[in-house]
Amino acid sequence: MLHKTKGLVLNSINYNDKYILAHIFTESFGRVTYMVSKTKGKSSKVPKSLFSPLAVLDMEVEHQASRDIQRIREARYEVYFYDITGDIKKTSMAFFLSEFLTRVLRDTNEGKHLFEFLIQSVQVLDMTEKSIANFHLVFMLKLSHFMGFYPNLEEYGENDMFDMINGEFVSRQPLHKHYLNRYDSKALSLLARISYENMHHFVFTRQDRITVISRILEYYRLHLYDFPALKSLDVLHELF
Repeated sequence: MLHKTKGLVLNSINYNDKYILAHIFTESFGRVTYMVSKTKGKSSKVPKSLFSPLAVLDMEVEHQASRDIQRIREARYEVYFYDITGDIKKTSMAFFLSEFLTRVLRDTNEGKHLFEFLIQSVQVLDMTEKSIANFHLVFMLKLSHFMGFYPNLEEYGENDMFDMINGEFVSRQPLHKHYLNRYDSKALSLLARISYENMHHFVFTRQDRITVISRILEYYRLHLYDFPALKSLDVLHELF
């Protein structure tokens, strides 16, 4: 059966000489793997060039629940992101978020609110003219709402430590090893008020930003099964 849906490209990989596999988070079906022909030419209804990280597509697709891999009949850009494709910092951020989302959204079914958040976030990344050095911090924190383990960063007291298992600040050292020391906990507490609108006002040293990102990723790793290290993270550390 044919369906119309929008989708956010997570990544694409070579399948064989004739096809690629595109992993796309769709508005209608959640995460789906599509087989796409490598055929070139203006007549192609599904150009391979569409499947860059975080591209937003308008698609007509075949969808059968019994299939692990689906087909796309037609596709075009729903929105074209000029800055993400032309600005090295935004391009690098897109590659990082692409790798991150590919790991995080593995078993996620349909969720229109999550889809809307993802699309709006990518639009913010493309359109913002101010610093994006903290964009991924905001994005990862906001995404944890949808994943069901958003940390409570509001209730911070001087010298508290952050309990990463329970997602909250505590005044005494937890009995397990998954907690942040007092210095890292204070740095994390600053994110309680961060948003896309004010993220450029938050100034971190390079080392503090690296530490905060690493701790947020560690937090995800504790709450998600099989969450590996991200290869694209080193590039962001160099740029920001």
